[in-house]
Amino acid sequence: MAAYWISTYVEVTDEEKLAAYAALAGPALEGAGGTFLARGLPEQVYEAGRSTRTVLIEFASVEAAVAAHDGSAYQEALAALGDGAVRDLRIVPGA
Repeated sequence: MAAYWISTYVEVTDEEKLAAYAALAGPALEGAGGTFLARGLPEQVYEAGRSTRTVLIEFASVEAAVAAHDGSAYQEALAALGDGAVRDLRIVPGA
């Protein structure tokens, strides 16, 4: 069953660190089987929605998404990000 990696950026504190992260994270997550479905700022928000950068990535399973996160290539990207952003990241199984 597919799983979805959903990341929202609560705050970006260092654009350079974010750029370094993005340069490493995209290839790392795609290399681990992820497919980027959406990324960027929302066009419209409702209810308690916030206009924050959001990334949605599809993986074949929860296990594949967790393995991508815990893998050395993505961990290198996280190290590059450091304290450059505050994010909410969750992995949600597909319906």
